[in-house]
Amino acid sequence: MFPVKPPYLLQAIFSSFIWRYEPSEKKSLYLTFDDGPEPQVTPFVLDILKQYKAKATFFCVGENVHKNPDLYKRILIEGHKTGNHSYNHLNGWKTKSENYINNIQKCALVVNSKLFRPPYGKITPKQAKLLRPFFKIVMWDVLSGDYSEQNSEMKCYENIANHASNGSIIVFHDSLKSKKNVLSVLPKTLEHFSKKGYSFLPVPD
Repeated sequence: MFPVKPPYLLQAIFSSFIWRYEPSEKKSLYLTFDDGPEPQVTPFVLDILKQYKAKATFFCVGENVHKNPDLYKRILIEGHKTGNHSYNHLNGWKTKSENYINNIQKCALVVNSKLFRPPYGKITPKQAKLLRPFFKIVMWDVLSGDYSEQNSEMKCYENIANHASNGSIIVFHDSLKSKKNVLSVLPKTLEHFSKKGYSFLPVPD
């Protein structure tokens, strides 16, 4: 399991990746959702975001987009951005580079975006070099941990409330495994940071 904050050494090795944004005069957070779209989770996430007038970025698995095209369209219609998360949620450390790139290209047929996030955050330097001319590789500054059964709803919320700051990229998941945590923690996160004067923006292209 990744720590809540990515290690500085990892950020140094992959310095061309986007880990967070420079603090802006108007305080901003960048909420991201991985692994969807999922019919039992994504619609509720979209409803919550709309309630708080928040925009986000959804890093979609191509296979799920193929299964749920109308839900994918709803994400875009409601003003959010999407990113490529590979077609079959491949682990870059366990996949030959050629197969990995081909799978991302397959996802690109259904997810029209220049943003890419490696599933599990696992990608090799060779794979990153091959992708760099075509994608911005977006990592994160704060990992909510919503996908782990070991993390309570309170723990996930504290991960964000205690570590996110102006310019942070935060990872949630709109997946079945994360359903309980994300649907509880997301509104609390939006409420907490809204009161502190934050806006919620999609990741820039």
